[in-house]
Amino acid sequence: MIESGSAAFWRATVALCIGSFMIFSNVYVTQPILPELQREFELTTLEVSGSFTVTTLMLGLSLLLYGPLSDALGRRRLMLLSMTGVCICSLLLSQVESFSTLVWLRGLQGFCLGGLPAIAIAYMGDEFSRKALLVAVGLYISGNTLGGISGRLIGGFVGDWLGWADLFLVMGIISALCLLLFWWLLPPSRHFRPQPLHPKTMLSQLRNHLSNPLLLLIYLVGGLNFFIFINQYSYIIFVLADAPYSLSPAWLGLLFLTYLTGTVGSALSGKVALRQGQLRCIIAGILILIGGSLLTLSGSLPVIVTGFFINSFGFFFAHSSASSWVSHQATHARASASSLYLVFYYLGASIGGFYLDPFWQWRGWEGVVSGSVIVLLITLSLTLALSSLIARGMIRTHSF
Repeated sequence: MIESGSAAFWRATVALCIGSFMIFSNVYVTQPILPELQREFELTTLEVSGSFTVTTLMLGLSLLLYGPLSDALGRRRLMLLSMTGVCICSLLLSQVESFSTLVWLRGLQGFCLGGLPAIAIAYMGDEFSRKALLVAVGLYISGNTLGGISGRLIGGFVGDWLGWADLFLVMGIISALCLLLFWWLLPPSRHFRPQPLHPKTMLSQLRNHLSNPLLLLIYLVGGLNFFIFINQYSYIIFVLADAPYSLSPAWLGLLFLTYLTGTVGSALSGKVALRQGQLRCIIAGILILIGGSLLTLSGSLPVIVTGFFINSFGFFFAHSSASSWVSHQATHARASASSLYLVFYYLGASIGGFYLDPFWQWRGWEGVVSGSVIVLLITLSLTLALSSLIARGMIRTHSF
């Protein structure tokens, strides 16, 4: 097994972080240019968000396929194949002329984007020691946050400078470079044991994971937390693009520098979880996320930005702990278990906007925050309930 701090640990972790950076920069590249696309194609707020939500929707659905396939066919090869598809889609997107074609290609790209997220943590679960797994997951999710930041910064600055079409060309070139580094750095799987690919077996594994309360409750918590967190950004950019702020796409892209605290939160979560336990980390992260959301109600731009810095730290602190919890508590078919978590996670991203839109129509940003707090109180209650069941011995866990 790969031990923490070894040369193999750093090669594998850096490769997965680079892959994560590539994937999530492509996922979020359109978010800062949503107001620009809305004006150009004369769309409603909900319609223009389709260029983002279709990507996360297809990404989430694809995880149902990638996880079981990797359990049967292997991890590394499937990650490389799906990442190649991402590069091709980015280059094709630079040539489209209509919003409908853009949405179709973003959906196809979303399907390709699911390969690495579905498999990466399962790869670590196979190859890393348990202690190394906690540290590596935190660093890997830090790569998620850096990808999210960079995609939005590239989207804001390049979109403002060259336009949205050339934005995708730039992303295609960056993605190809990341793919080459990933291929060179990632060690081959040495502890992977293939399982026969039978549809009945795949469905049985998914059913077993969903019937396990240790997993199901955390699936719901992770999905609902992301349901709120990511869609808050989709609505706040419309607030900040309008008067009295009137920020350009480039300045809107800078808002996503708030993800930097998420990078810190992800990296810290593994170390804190070793001492305090993962469920306590999830609870703390949700409470921090509620506090940051309430802070954004201030009309002051610096205070709003501070609230998003706090939100990002809290969300990724909880998310990193939830991800490593799923990987460890799944006793079999780890890729299927991890991909199910991400199915809930990205479906949450896709439908969260539909949930928050009535709140937006009702009271604007105040309504969005109200709707957010309602859902976050639900995820807090679910985590506390799981912790209570474990404390009373009603559910057995697999301890580190």
